Amino acid sequence: MPRPEPARAACPPEAPPDCPICPRLVACRAANRAAHPDWFNGAAPSFGDPDARLLIVGLAPGRTGANRTGRPFTGDYAGLLLYETLLKLGFAEGRYEARPDDGLRLVDCMITNAVRCAPPGNKPETAEEANCRPYLAARIAALPRLKVIVTLGDVSRRNVLRALGGKASDGAAGHGSEFQAGRYWVINSYHCSRLNTNTGRLTAPMFEAVFERARALLAA
Repeated sequence: MPRPEPARAACPPEAPPDCPICPRLVACRAANRAAHPDWFNGAAPSFGDPDARLLIVGLAPGRTGANRTGRPFTGDYAGLLLYETLLKLGFAEGRYEARPDDGLRLVDCMITNAVRCAPPGNKPETAEEANCRPYLAARIAALPRLKVIVTLGDVSRRNVLRALGGKASDGAAGHGSEFQAGRYWVINSYHCSRLNTNTGRLTAPMFEAVFERARALLAA
């Protein structure tokens, strides 16, 4: 099994909401806070079951999604397909109403992001990915029953591999690719963004197939 990537001493699985590490992201948070003081405007925490066997890793909080609501994929378009799929496949219970107090509960599943703060233009820089990676490594390590990781997009896939002590090239890219990384199965999916769904690059059946495969691996 690959050795974990070196992390800061006693790095917790969640970044503090006012994490000061990345100057550009701190400035972005401050600008959002000035414009929308009622928003969450912080490093968004992971959401889900602490005993999860499935971890979903996105890229970063959306400005009007998790940056606004404080819950991953909540309040932006990408959350519609993600949470509808999780509900359909039994990885969630309740109703998704695009707000953190809607009562939605994840079952055997947790959602996190490779980068915890909303980046300008939804595009984190390489240094920002590296700065946040210890939190991703700690999040993975803090799930004692974890077996399957679904990565949403190749940036997420690369960061998961590096967080596990491997190389970005260790696992195949592309939608539906799957491989083992240490003791985990990793399945890569196109990101469930509006860009991918509106263009037909990612359809609901394609996305559901990823989680059906995750369910099969959990049952194996």
